[in-house]
Amino acid sequence: MTEITRTPTQPYENPYATLGLDRTATPDEIKQAYFALVRLHPPEREPDAFKRIRAAYDRLRTPEARLDADMRLLEEWPQSARTARPPALDLAPRAEDVLMILEADTELARTDFHQDFREVSL
Repeated sequence: MTEITRTPTQPYENPYATLGLDRTATPDEIKQAYFALVRLHPPEREPDAFKRIRAAYDRLRTPEARLDADMRLLEEWPQSARTARPPALDLAPRAEDVLMILEADTELARTDFHQDFREVSL
């Protein structure tokens, strides 16, 4: 398999968008979309469009190539989105939450304790 090299200034074209699919497409859907687009853009009439379609299909044809394409798409996120800090979370436990968990995991919420005390004969 030929490794596709690109310079940092050359953007990575989204193969899913080229084939008109979303990232949840099955291999059969990828194949059907490829052949439908090849019929619309045959290599004799539109060689540039065919090359783009063929390259997109090659990037999604095998599971390994598809994983590589997905990882490259993740790398293409804007720098601001990758380095943006999430909003600060308040992780301090609240008393209501602690009591709710204790009541669920223990017998603190029981009100029938008087039934549990029976005479034991030895």
